[in-house]
Amino acid sequence: MQLGTHHRWDKIPKERMTAQIDRRFVHGERAMVAQVFLKRGAIVQTHTHESEQITYILEGALRLWLGRSGEQEVTVRAGEILTIPSNVPHRAEALEDTLDIDVFSPPRQDWIDKTDDYLRR
Repeated sequence: MQLGTHHRWDKIPKERMTAQIDRRFVHGERAMVAQVFLKRGAIVQTHTHESEQITYILEGALRLWLGRSGEQEVTVRAGEILTIPSNVPHRAEALEDTLDIDVFSPPRQDWIDKTDDYLRR
């Protein structure tokens, strides 16, 4: 029986979502971690998901709008973390070339199944 699985980010191919967004991710049964690469000006359309999301910015900056009408606006910069509860609508814009780590629990089934159309436009 295997007790754990070892991964290296540099061995996981980047998945091209749009001309401005790439990602790679690893998931277990109850959590998922992703690297998301966004070029300056990249837009992540408004979406919602059952997963709680923790976004940690390693490089760059993201402006996010949270809530049905984007009533909470926050800019998250390198070294900062934003938590987004389950089922909260949100969208984002990369203010700079950005690398973020996103943690989701439970894993994003739409990412696994590649049915995440909001991220591919």
